[in-house]
Parts: sequence; structure tokens; C-alpha cells
Amino acid sequence: MPRPVHFEIHAGDPERAAAFYTTVFGWKFERWGEAPYWVISTGEGDGIDGGLVPRQGPAPEASAPVHGFVNTIDVADLDHALGEVNRAGGTLAFPKNPVPGVGWLAYCKDTEGNIFGMLQPDENAPAPE
Repeated sequence: MPRPVHFEIHAGDPERAAAFYTTVFGWKFERWGEAPYWVISTGEGDGIDGGLVPRQGPAPEASAPVHGFVNTIDVADLDHALGEVNRAGGTLAFPKNPVPGVGWLAYCKDTEGNIFGMLQPDENAPAPE
């Protein structure tokens, strides 16, 4: 069965976006040749790596609905990660909510207006009220 093998982040300001993701998740960015493209290393173990490219066209409107794929990042402590997003200039798009038997999920926006998810695994997460 086909599985995702790579993701890309589109950014109006690639350096600002790289700083955001480095601050929040510790990801590493390396320029790939002469092209305006950066390879993203998200760490060791399970998961995928990605790329960062300059955005072609306008950024998403602040009130735009989710469009495209949402990448969700596994985090050990969602509350801490939400604080890091805020400190790095990101915003909350969808508050922390339980996913029964899976964990706690929140959606955020990075400094470029892109939506991403963060999930703290917790098999004891209750059904939403």
C-alpha cells in the first residue's frame, strides 16, 4: 500500500519558517544545491523527512478552512509543545481535544499561515464532552 514518504512546507519567508520549526521541534534544515529548497531532517526513527520551498502565490487567509493535507507531529507533551508554538510566533487553530483511545490533538498555524497538527499519544484519552 502506498505511504507518504516526503512532505513540503511552503513559506513566504523560508528562513522565518525554518527558525519556527527548529525552535518548536528541533528539526534541521539544509539548503539543497543552488535551488531555493531546503531539506528537512525531522530526526531518527519512524517518520518522514521533508522539504521547505518558497511559496508561489499568496499565503492562506487567516480565516481560510483547512485545505490540503495536514501533517501531524507526534509530541510527548502537547501542552508544552503548544507553548513552544506560541513562543515561536505560531498560533492555535484548533484547541486541544481528546481522540478516544488515541491521544490529545491540537492544530496550529506556523509563521507562514500553514496548518499542522500535534498529537500526544494517550490510550486513556476520553471521548469528547
